[in-house]
Amino acid sequence: MRVADFHFDLPEELIAQSPPPVRGSSRMLILDRHAGEYRDDFFRNLPQILQPGDLLVLNDSRVIPARLYATRVRSPHTQASSPDPTGRIEVLLTQQLGSNEWSALVRPGRKVQPGERLHFAASSEVPPLLEAEVLSAADYGERILRFTPTPDFRAILDRIGHMPLPPYIHRDDTQDDRERYQTVFSHEPGSAAAPTAGLHFTPEILEQLRHRGVQIETITLHVGLGTFQPVRTEDVEDIHLHAEHYTLPPATAEAVNAALREGRRIIAAGTTTTRTLEHCAHIATTEAFEPHTGIRLHPHSGQTSIFIRPGFRFRIIDGLLTNFHLPQSTLLMLVSALAGREAVLAAYTHAVRERYRFFSYGDCMLIL
Repeated sequence: MRVADFHFDLPEELIAQSPPPVRGSSRMLILDRHAGEYRDDFFRNLPQILQPGDLLVLNDSRVIPARLYATRVRSPHTQASSPDPTGRIEVLLTQQLGSNEWSALVRPGRKVQPGERLHFAASSEVPPLLEAEVLSAADYGERILRFTPTPDFRAILDRIGHMPLPPYIHRDDTQDDRERYQTVFSHEPGSAAAPTAGLHFTPEILEQLRHRGVQIETITLHVGLGTFQPVRTEDVEDIHLHAEHYTLPPATAEAVNAALREGRRIIAAGTTTTRTLEHCAHIATTEAFEPHTGIRLHPHSGQTSIFIRPGFRFRIIDGLLTNFHLPQSTLLMLVSALAGREAVLAAYTHAVRERYRFFSYGDCMLIL
């Protein structure tokens, strides 16, 4: 299967540059994955569409202000001929590796090499608030940074960091993005991008779902390179994702096991939730089998680099709430694995024709 098989034409003006004025007011395209049929609706009607007894699983990861701007510091490791040794460097923290170490994307990456030091400050007029050494370098601007220990790293990050809006949003982040590029149920800080399917939920809609009899539980997957790295191969089989950290809490493991045992539907809010649950199912099927479902999840934390593409056998989820994804992306491949490539591309063609808003701040799609 070729990456090009997941292409669709998207007019630039349909890429949402800001959230809808009111959270929860987005349109929602409903795709029946068994019949291959779709219809237009609104997200606010989700409590009437889901059924009593359904289990809805959310990703409660919280986006951190992970985009920083640094200046390079001359050191014995910096070549004398290196151009622009103190120019501004953009650093996107993608995953915490240890108490002071982070993986990051650095631009322009060719300028920043192992052994160099970076200074981070609110402006050029003040002393640096954070310092980091570049420990190692990989392709496409990936770097490992070690920050000088500070007792208030998170507080400094909140002060000088920027919300990591994706590159297809062509504007600087604003104070409003601190709220809107964050789910109302976010709890565990650590993501470098929002789990965007969750952006549509409001406290009122969550309460309506509970009143309807929908059970709601959470997992945590900190969104990093594994979710949003661009595809740089031509063949789907050659794609390998970066690992991301996740946690499956005891209450969620118990709820999933009960839903599987009782034959109730499990709906994942977002591709990150889907990847976490299906990764946990893969672990479970290699460890122990339940007599009726073949799966029993156990609470734990770990890393996942699972890549879900057409041909994948889903063991947990029956439905998926998700935003519209980029052409030829691994997330579009995941959606196609659940609902079928032709059905998904037909639904996307309809969404383009009906002027749905695409990507992180855009409208959503419910696959049942």
